[in-house]
Amino acid sequence: MKKFKYAIEMGGGYTCIYVKDEGLALKEPTLIAAEPTEDGYKVIAMGNDAKKLVGKTKENVEIFTPSASGEHSNYEYSVILLKHFLSKVGFKAYEDNALFIVPCGLSAREKENILNVCEGANMGYVELIPSVLCSCIGEGRNVDSSKVNMIVDIGGTATDIAAINMSAILKGATLCVGGRNIDAAIVNFLAYTQELVIGLPTAEMLKNEVGSLYTNDTLNMEITGVDAQSKSPKTVVILSNDLRRAIEPFFSEIVRAIDTTINALPPEMVADIINNKILIVGGCAKMQGLDDYLKKHLGYPFEISEDVDNVTILGAGKLLSDAQLLASIIKNL
Repeated sequence: MKKFKYAIEMGGGYTCIYVKDEGLALKEPTLIAAEPTEDGYKVIAMGNDAKKLVGKTKENVEIFTPSASGEHSNYEYSVILLKHFLSKVGFKAYEDNALFIVPCGLSAREKENILNVCEGANMGYVELIPSVLCSCIGEGRNVDSSKVNMIVDIGGTATDIAAINMSAILKGATLCVGGRNIDAAIVNFLAYTQELVIGLPTAEMLKNEVGSLYTNDTLNMEITGVDAQSKSPKTVVILSNDLRRAIEPFFSEIVRAIDTTINALPPEMVADIINNKILIVGGCAKMQGLDDYLKKHLGYPFEISEDVDNVTILGAGKLLSDAQLLASIIKNL
């Protein structure tokens, strides 16, 4: 079997690169900032530098994620960004092999897109590994067991739901629901209810600071935007309890998808899931009140990882040093 030195997770929110025997070497926003020129668009910033420009640059500058939902359909910019990140960790072009972490519900065409991006970035041999398997490994669960584990990964642009055993995914799905969708919903919600125009950075800040699924949360935050009618500056106090109306539908959709996935499994597998508990990971798993919300609306036991942000890439890092388990996983892909 090929030897792998790097594990790469190029998600909708962040890109992480783990180097074998060294650890997590890079974690930066999966962002590109580009401005129009006579010949097209010119990249002016990437990663952390692009994040700093959000909401603070010329109107014609576009700041975007080229790998939305993990499918990497924006080939040119995905290649540019991946090359940039690889150069920061000493990756040797055409030589070093890597595990590339991907959502579990990708089509054959979407997988081909990712491999084309890796080829364009001058990578060596690349193996696509489902993120849910890495998350389970990172949490210390035995994915090679005959007992079934279920994992829900609520990420930046997508949510993965999968049932796993014997190093394989028995049943999995990817929903286009994640943190970026919630940010956009907050923007639309405030435009409709407050006639207040804000940008996605402000919406993300609101989500992180006062976003909550508690029905009686008293958190609030004062923000400034633009009045939709007068176009003049407008300052309002946003209540967490009001913001919940924009946030809750996304988690309701995730709960329905979990129920649908479990209902399609045989009773013996469901019994394993109940015994092992559903594992919840991903950046949006930090939402305040999620534990309480799931206890009320999800009819199965669960646990939220203590390291929801990094458990996936750390699990991929463990795979780099476990050739036997990696071979078992690759055989079942």
